[in-house]
Amino acid sequence: MFNSCSSQNTTIETTETTSIAETSSRPKLVVGIVVDQMRYDYLTRFESKFGDGGFNRMINEGFNCKNNHFNYIPTYTGPGHASVYTGTTPKIHGIIGNNWYDKETKEMVYCAGDDNVKSVGTEHKAGKMSPHRMQTTSFADENRLFTQMQGKTIGISLKDRGAILPAGHVANAAYWFHGRDEGRWISSSFYMNDLPKWVKDFNTETHAESYLKEWNTLYDISTYTESGVDENTFEGGFKGKEKATFPYDLKALSKDNRGFDILKATPYGNSLTTDFAIAAIKAEGLGQDQITDVLAVSFSATDYVGHNFGVNSKEIQDTYLRLDKDLERLFIYLDATVGKGEYTVFLTADHGAVDVPSYLTSARIPSGYVDNKDRKEKFNTFLEATYGTKDIVENISNGQIFLDRKKVEDLDLNLIDVQNAIAMEQLGYKNISKVYTATTMSSSSFSNGVEMLLQNGFNQKRSGDVLLVNDTAFISYSKTGSTHGSGLNYDTHVPLLFFGKGVKHGETFDKTVIPDIAPTISALLGISFPNGATGKPLGFVID
Repeated sequence: MFNSCSSQNTTIETTETTSIAETSSRPKLVVGIVVDQMRYDYLTRFESKFGDGGFNRMINEGFNCKNNHFNYIPTYTGPGHASVYTGTTPKIHGIIGNNWYDKETKEMVYCAGDDNVKSVGTEHKAGKMSPHRMQTTSFADENRLFTQMQGKTIGISLKDRGAILPAGHVANAAYWFHGRDEGRWISSSFYMNDLPKWVKDFNTETHAESYLKEWNTLYDISTYTESGVDENTFEGGFKGKEKATFPYDLKALSKDNRGFDILKATPYGNSLTTDFAIAAIKAEGLGQDQITDVLAVSFSATDYVGHNFGVNSKEIQDTYLRLDKDLERLFIYLDATVGKGEYTVFLTADHGAVDVPSYLTSARIPSGYVDNKDRKEKFNTFLEATYGTKDIVENISNGQIFLDRKKVEDLDLNLIDVQNAIAMEQLGYKNISKVYTATTMSSSSFSNGVEMLLQNGFNQKRSGDVLLVNDTAFISYSKTGSTHGSGLNYDTHVPLLFFGKGVKHGETFDKTVIPDIAPTISALLGISFPNGATGKPLGFVID
């Protein structure tokens, strides 16, 4: 644990160390960008509406991996960010969900939650976070180790997990946005005892307040031909507004929508993130010498908008058109301060998302919603009839069933037999397509299909006894808005763009997977791969 950013930044400053780390072949700054809930087809759907300086600049000047996928289940935010930066899957890095049932403490835990640290920048518990549950290093960690802690690492995101997990264990800082009635960027005592002056100054200025304004479409809404009609029955919207249609008076609506938190579900959340990232680059002097720094930026507003309005909404299109402008603004700033051709950027996503099933159903595409209440009633009846108690099951979450193994032992039952019996029972339920046991995941080796995805997401110490897979496009969610988590293409196929120093210009349809990113950046920097990495360097990307 480190006491302050400044104390880490000055660690081991010797001539010998500097000469090892400094080389003109390495970028001065690596900027990792994760766009939360970005499907690959957003790049192609909105391409004609994007400008030349954001997404299209990365494509036109860099390398586009067009067949990039997650290679595990579940496709959630925490596992996604961890996998991008560690170069491996939940099987190895241990972040098996955003929240999961802890088999030792017998309670749900949060992927970044840490009661052993204190909030910094707020009195709220929102700052009690750290990467302690991530069991491997990130490439940002390895860069810190390689440069004898001289290369800085800073993580930034509206979401704590989107800042913390990418930055890794020895980051100088991670910052996330605490909304509600505060609207400020915060951190935790894992990184520092007090916020740096530049963060305090940013918080005292009116950045967040300035975005509590009208949200209307960036361009004439009639030109948004790449998305569905504005008024429909497939969107959630905001409390206090009868219809989920443009425009939105965010200042007025904020009163019924958790204050500053409303910004998270608008494109202005991404703009605020960009503002803060630019402030960090300036204040921390990122990319101002030959020792490579790492800036991990996650744009989370896209996820909140997708969950609320769905992937085919006018709101999601406007959010991406505005994000394109924010990316251009960030790149222009990097050109001016770090130098064009002196920094390297990659852009990907932590998962995709399904089209709103109620919309798909209206288009006669097989889809729908899981009836969890019916499943639970049938399952409890089965447990009582078979074992005389439903207490044999401790928890059901994240598509996994956790057994009370002590109870199984006390009832003189065979664990494998119980797992198999439950698997066969669950397989007979409506809208469950496949079921596998922990024993199968631990004793077999799968090289393809959903079985491989499940196995790559299965952590023996943390995962459940029985794994459930729903039918295609059947979700446990509200009938408005989109969600994610499966191993199907709409959740696994996400962008992967590289551009900048050391990157070739080109594109490929060859399959790449998320764990390939960290080894590729590591190879570009000439540093050790993250210690649990299972991906491979994409040599065709590196110049």
